[in-house]
Amino acid sequence: MVIRLSIEANLIISLLKLTREGAVSLELVKKDAKLPLQLVEKLLQKLQNDGYIYLQKNVVDVDCLQRVKLAVYAVQLGADLEYVSGFLRWKEFEDIAAIAFERNGYGVYRNLRFKHAGRRWEIDVVGCKKPIAVCLDCKHWHYGVYPSALRKIVEEQVERTFTFAESLPNPSVKIECVSWERIKFVPAILLLAAGRFKFFDDVPIIPVLQLQDFLTQLPAFADSLKHLTKNMRSRATFGIQ
Repeated sequence: MVIRLSIEANLIISLLKLTREGAVSLELVKKDAKLPLQLVEKLLQKLQNDGYIYLQKNVVDVDCLQRVKLAVYAVQLGADLEYVSGFLRWKEFEDIAAIAFERNGYGVYRNLRFKHAGRRWEIDVVGCKKPIAVCLDCKHWHYGVYPSALRKIVEEQVERTFTFAESLPNPSVKIECVSWERIKFVPAILLLAAGRFKFFDDVPIIPVLQLQDFLTQLPAFADSLKHLTKNMRSRATFGIQ
């Protein structure tokens, strides 16, 4: 079945497509969206009033947070999530995660690479706030429709997170939490928009615009999530949930 998108959703997709490298002229937006100038101006004014874009002197500009919000809004209006996600740069998605961590007082480490047990590993984003280290796998496309695919993603992130915990202290990894007495490592998956699951095998599945709320509430319910606690002085791991 073919779903006809609203005029506003099509305009947002044009904005996402055109603003990947920065600001764009109103004329170019009109041309790409194939809409009358008067209608484009009206819709862009609405988006600016709602905080989705900056509009000044016939130029449209957006920051990384606004681009992610536009993408989520397009999905809410009926656009295909994976198609919309394709217009977001990988770095933008990680930028939003970093902003949420920083606003909640976490130290942020991106693309954290380490070696352990003869393998190379990488975690997209690690946020540290005593005594918790959140290890995020950023998926800016949507797998939540398929439980088998989501299970694989979750299992791989749990393995990465627990392997990271076991590898510490590691001279090649400069991260704040190694100086703590005890660390609680929490694996999590970050998606663009909400799917069928909020948790899978006690691992949180977090829509990107809800990450800040998740971090605010995390200290109160971290023990109920899958996690691994490590005593850095004895280097013993325990308390796997």
